[in-house]
Amino acid sequence: MNPPPIYQLDALRQTYAGRTVLDIDRLEVRPGEILGLVGPSGAGKSTLLRLLNFLEAPAGGTITFAGQPIPAGQAPLELRRQVTTVFQRPVLQQATVQANVGYGLRLRGQTPDGQVDRMLARVGLADFARQPARSLSGGEMQRVALARALVIRPAVLLLDEPTANLDPYNVGLIEEIIRGHNAEHGTTVILVTHNVFQARRLAHRAGLLLGGKLIELAAAETFFTTPADPRTAAFVRGEMVY
Repeated sequence: MNPPPIYQLDALRQTYAGRTVLDIDRLEVRPGEILGLVGPSGAGKSTLLRLLNFLEAPAGGTITFAGQPIPAGQAPLELRRQVTTVFQRPVLQQATVQANVGYGLRLRGQTPDGQVDRMLARVGLADFARQPARSLSGGEMQRVALARALVIRPAVLLLDEPTANLDPYNVGLIEEIIRGHNAEHGTTVILVTHNVFQARRLAHRAGLLLGGKLIELAAAETFFTTPADPRTAAFVRGEMVY
């Protein structure tokens, strides 16, 4: 028997200034999966992540998280703390790498102890622990942001173009960290990206967002090799789809 979905979205809709930017009939996210969502700019990917992280309320429809309906997007604190996001451009404090990674633990009233040091070793930044975080390279800063997210052991990790504009070395490191953490801890990962190659490398299932609509959702191998919708096939081939 399959476990219940960690997210269930029904008739979910978001509008800005009267313009509909997201309109998803139904989407279920399975606990422990890596779900890759691809699509061009303006497809609604980042808007969907903001709704999944309860940063704003939807204009219509419902979000159910961990079996609890979320009224008007207002999740209680204990649920919001189960979800964290890593953005394309990390926002780091003017503090050391170690202090940045331990920030979420301190907010939760936890003593970091050795958790931060172990996580820094996991992301290859142990030697940078006492350096100012903002003095690092772009790829290193993104690994700090990822470590800060993972050290709190979220149930859900939302990734918004986490390796855009990074060099291949850092892309490979970050992908391996994501893959390893998912396998070890069963963290549900929702990755939104323009990069179909990255989605194919990481995702268990993949979907195409286009014009705010979920065009197709399938097992990753099916999605990338034998998609059912011609728009998906065109996007996977690298053609511009609008």
